[in-house]
Amino acid sequence: QVQLVESGGGLVQPGGSLRLSCVASGFTFSMYSMRWYRQAPEKEREWVAHIGNDGSITNYADSLKGRFTISRDNAKNTVYLQMNNLKPEDTAVYYCKATIFSQWGQGTQVTVSS
Repeated sequence: QVQLVESGGGLVQPGGSLRLSCVASGFTFSMYSMRWYRQAPEKEREWVAHIGNDGSITNYADSLKGRFTISRDNAKNTVYLQMNNLKPEDTAVYYCKATIFSQWGQGTQVTVSS
């Protein structure tokens, strides 16, 4: 059974940083690429970043390049999202997902506000 547990969200001031984590279980983590998504209030869920199964390939939404970094530790079955220079428009619930599976985690809330 695929399970994804996100953590690391919180309240941060504009310009601050957060690192999100997503621990995966129920599948062979190292075999699959992973993605982060986010959903802001009253908006559709949007793709944020992608990482290949071995971490050698990463892609980002154009608007986030240079501020967000996706990484993974296959020994820990964990994918990360480092978010720097956060802006109020980054406020959303952040989710991770294995590209091949349909399951979602519960998400972690990120709020950027002064």
